[in-house]
Amino acid sequence: MKSPITALPQIYRNVRRATEIATILSKYGLNEIIRLSRLDGLIPGWRRDSPEAENEQDHYEVRIRRALVDLGPTFVKLGQFLSTRPDIVGVELATELQLLQSQVQADDFASVKETVEKELGQPLNELFAHFEESPIASGSIGQAHLARLPSGQEVVVKVQHPKIQQQIKTDLEILTGIAQLAEQFDELKNYQPTLLIAQWRRVITAELNFLREQQRLEQFISLMGKEKGLKIPQPVPSHSSHRVLTMERIFGHSLQRLHANPPADLDLTVVAKNGAEIYLKMIFKHGIYHADPHGGNIFIMPDGRIALIDFGMVGRISPQLREMIEEILLAVISQDVAMLGLLIRHVGQMPSRMDLADLEGDLAEFVSQYTTQTLDRFDVSGALNDIVTIVRRHQITLPPEMALLIKTLVSLEGTGRLLNPNFNLMEILAPLRRSMLFDRLSPKRTLQRLRRLVFEVEHLVDRLPERVGNILKMVQDGEINVQINHHRLGPNVNRLVMGMMTSAMFLGSSVLLSMKVPPLLFRTEGPWGLQELSLFGLIGMIMTLLLGLRVLWSIRKSGHLDSEDG
Repeated sequence: MKSPITALPQIYRNVRRATEIATILSKYGLNEIIRLSRLDGLIPGWRRDSPEAENEQDHYEVRIRRALVDLGPTFVKLGQFLSTRPDIVGVELATELQLLQSQVQADDFASVKETVEKELGQPLNELFAHFEESPIASGSIGQAHLARLPSGQEVVVKVQHPKIQQQIKTDLEILTGIAQLAEQFDELKNYQPTLLIAQWRRVITAELNFLREQQRLEQFISLMGKEKGLKIPQPVPSHSSHRVLTMERIFGHSLQRLHANPPADLDLTVVAKNGAEIYLKMIFKHGIYHADPHGGNIFIMPDGRIALIDFGMVGRISPQLREMIEEILLAVISQDVAMLGLLIRHVGQMPSRMDLADLEGDLAEFVSQYTTQTLDRFDVSGALNDIVTIVRRHQITLPPEMALLIKTLVSLEGTGRLLNPNFNLMEILAPLRRSMLFDRLSPKRTLQRLRRLVFEVEHLVDRLPERVGNILKMVQDGEINVQINHHRLGPNVNRLVMGMMTSAMFLGSSVLLSMKVPPLLFRTEGPWGLQELSLFGLIGMIMTLLLGLRVLWSIRKSGHLDSEDG
């Protein structure tokens, strides 16, 4: 099998780094991609032997994690990103990759000083009354220093590593080339390497711009700044840039330290419950949430408030995806296997061939296992991981937003159990689930869905003539050939024409309603919030309903709904 020629320049432009990557992969017995692509004989220094003795006994997932650590900050960030995609890499590997830590060797103070002064345009001693030379932490992208502004405010200054952008650019070129090569092999194609690298490129590019994190902090403060029990650090725009971020210092203890040595006057059970409630409110009320809830990113302040730091990874959930998640939750509760299967097929990207009966069998077993669990014993993490395992087994790819949400909920329950071994996320979800049901049935949500439907119909009507014209032109040019074998075609044609007339009437009536074509009903707000309804549009909708029922009755009466020869 030949490798795509377009992938080779990206690797050979950086042959030294490619050689280093190949050598480390071989050290841990992870050289499948290079060996399959037949580049092993072309990269100098390539090791063809088996894994080193100390690595040979480790599980495959452990060896991948250790190799990513040896490969450096870029690959550590890649591993952390892959931990959010268990639907592609598997639950076991995703869980292992969550153990990756971004601690790297810190830069010397002279480099930090040069970066700050270059980015902010002033000498360091004029920008800050005090600046700690030793960092309190050093991650993949940058390192954090304690400082004090001339006003006396205590702050934390996050400074980007000097050469990190060039290193990430080099590694991205190599990874893109390897991903293109990997797409050629059935053993690796199911992992969708090109898609994953493209998604990660967008994530890491955003993280390299500290102004994006500043904007996220400001957005969270705007949405949840008045939330009792929550603290989000205030950024300092005058001391921030693309490579420097200055923010308010949080005084308190991280959950990791609290777990190891909890104060006598602090109830960790209450802390776990309050933190989970805040997170679920972010997700299901505001549609935006802090997507990395591990113990090091959550602080407890002296007044008992929960503070969140490090907004490099933020998740967003659209109204449509929120509704889909609510429907999935309701399907599990009602043990509706067919509906659950339909929702999963709708929300995910399906393979070209899939055994639907096998999928429904797996879902039926899943539902029967978890619907028998009592509320206080319900394992949310186990249920989410089992869903992901089923999805991956059937090669269904979830949207990145949903995969990240699943990872966040699993991490949230794990963090809660770090504080309280009896913590159960479902007990926090239960009252929220009831509010979801009431919210879905509210007139406001119904009108929002109707408004989206009308917008989509209007968009379809606008584009329909152009698309029909394109199809007719393709037929005229001979690009489309249509062959019809006539067999009792008359009744089917009649139903087809009736269905097309019904669809046309539905589209026309929708336009009349959306454009509020007079005469109008309910000049002032009427029942169920209805107002200014086009009379002709409403009559058209009623006629559409009657014609549609007539077509369905005709099909049902003929018995040819699923017949191939009817």
